[in-house]
Amino acid sequence: MAYGSFAISSKALVFCRPCYGGSIRDLPFSLRTPTIGRCGCVGAIAAPRNLVKPRKEESSGKDIRGGRKSKDKTTPWKKLDANEFGIQRSMIPESTRMVLNKLRKKGFQVYLVGGCVRDLILDRIPKDFDVITSAELKEVRQVFPRCQIVGRRFPICHVYVDDIIIEVSSFSTSARTGKTPNKNFRKPVGCNERDYIRWKNCLQRDFTVNGLMFDPLENVVYDYIGGVEDIKNSKVRTVSAAKLSFIEDKARILRAIRIAARLGFSLTKDVAVSVKELSTSLLRLDPASYFVSQGFRRRDGRSNMLLSMFRNLDRLVAPDRPCAELLWIGILAFHKALVDQPRDPTVVASYCLAIYSDISLSEAMEIAKSNTKQHNSNFQELSAQDKDIAGSKLSQQVMSLAESVKSAAKKMHDRDYLANAMSKYPQAPSSDMVFMSRPLLERVQRMFGSVRRKGDGERGVPSLDRRINYKSLALGDFHETRRVFARIVFDTVYPPKI
Repeated sequence: MAYGSFAISSKALVFCRPCYGGSIRDLPFSLRTPTIGRCGCVGAIAAPRNLVKPRKEESSGKDIRGGRKSKDKTTPWKKLDANEFGIQRSMIPESTRMVLNKLRKKGFQVYLVGGCVRDLILDRIPKDFDVITSAELKEVRQVFPRCQIVGRRFPICHVYVDDIIIEVSSFSTSARTGKTPNKNFRKPVGCNERDYIRWKNCLQRDFTVNGLMFDPLENVVYDYIGGVEDIKNSKVRTVSAAKLSFIEDKARILRAIRIAARLGFSLTKDVAVSVKELSTSLLRLDPASYFVSQGFRRRDGRSNMLLSMFRNLDRLVAPDRPCAELLWIGILAFHKALVDQPRDPTVVASYCLAIYSDISLSEAMEIAKSNTKQHNSNFQELSAQDKDIAGSKLSQQVMSLAESVKSAAKKMHDRDYLANAMSKYPQAPSSDMVFMSRPLLERVQRMFGSVRRKGDGERGVPSLDRRINYKSLALGDFHETRRVFARIVFDTVYPPKI
């Protein structure tokens, strides 16, 4: 709860009386039981009454759910004044405002979209701000030359602002990669081209509460699918039929539960029934793909190296490939090794080159030291680069990194270590399970934890851009799997065109 304001919980508002300068009668809710606020003053718990008020200038009021009959009242197509929610431009971080303003000045439409709009309405601090624009991704790159396009199935731009990453997606890319709107949804009567583009994009969202758009310049929240009403009623509802939605994307089951738990919302009846019926389908969910789909980012705004590696894995290897599990476990072990002891980027590059081509360690180090690519300085897992690092010291650190990867993998098989780590989270269910079996552990250690001092592989400068042999990869070929792993790590530390 912010001082001098009110905050929304799952079913109530908490208001600090002495901190409020206006009249109690002016508040859009009715007062209930007295309580004590965080600031120590006496306040009151209040039930929402008219939390949101639509602007007078609404659309034709047609039900955007088309001809589908429902027991619920039809949801009007709304353009809402952001002031009614208490949303101020100052609530948007300066880095995000800079991205919005630059794209706007180039003549492109820009909006905040998804969970950040939902959290702003709930008076919560969004963990991240996602931008969507009418610009093509290549046009975004022209505006921000240092940005990076990531994602194989759903490409987006990572725009770097100092140490912060802003994710920017494009309406055109969403239209090409997203699903076709359900036939039950009819185009709202009388909408213009811009409305139609926004409406189609909202229909591709997972839940109605995530299907809102906010235009900071016009100070307008666009609600085409009843998201505000579901926020008001503390409900998690899928945009399309729940069962079809979860079959289409199994990860939505976990997202529904996560949103409900985080916000204190309840699942609608059809969502709850479908979650129960389809819960076993989660056994077939690829962990790396789920991690990527969640867009986990550091709360301090810095780049998440682990997420970046999983994104590169998702870009290069389909999640249903047999090697995907081996690679994501290797990525976890490698990242754990760097978290325990951050390394010089040259050390990581030498490690990658030695694994990629089986050349001698001395050759890998020479190539790494002559590398002119710029590394991603946003990762806390990387230490400051020492361009004059001595050969013997570099060799020791590369071998040490390889041993650390082995050690990290072993911890993932150690029941006592995992039990001790999980003891920090008493609410989590207890289990004696480990990440991997003993044979898989030995394979991971042999594949990603060994660097040869003397190489017997290809000579000369190895090309990390060589085409992946997916046939060999599917058969679990030792060398091809190592090459893909090394390429994932190298492309993460030294992103193309950053």
